[in-house]
Amino acid sequence: MLDQQKITILYCRLSNEDAQEGESNSIANQRAFLTRYAHDHGYTNLKILVDDGYTETNFNRPGVQEGFALVKQGLVGCWLVKDLSCFGRDYLTVGQYTDIIFPSYA
Repeated sequence: MLDQQKITILYCRLSNEDAQEGESNSIANQRAFLTRYAHDHGYTNLKILVDDGYTETNFNRPGVQEGFALVKQGLVGCWLVKDLSCFGRDYLTVGQYTDIIFPSYA
């Protein structure tokens, strides 16, 4: 599979604790920001995954699990988040995914 054909995941997350300006507004802003970034930088084959109302303290979230399954199948070329805290707050585990696990499927 050519890299241009691989999926670019745009991942959005908001926990209930973070809902300061309203869940849908924050998710919509993340989606718009990531979509614009992806288009501006030539990323194609976009798949938006959203975990709205899920904590960032663990990775047992539907959107993350769907993304992990796609990565394990070798279908993902890039996983974009607005900032790493949207992916997870356990920076050691986040680092394992970004530095070890994801590259092993590339």
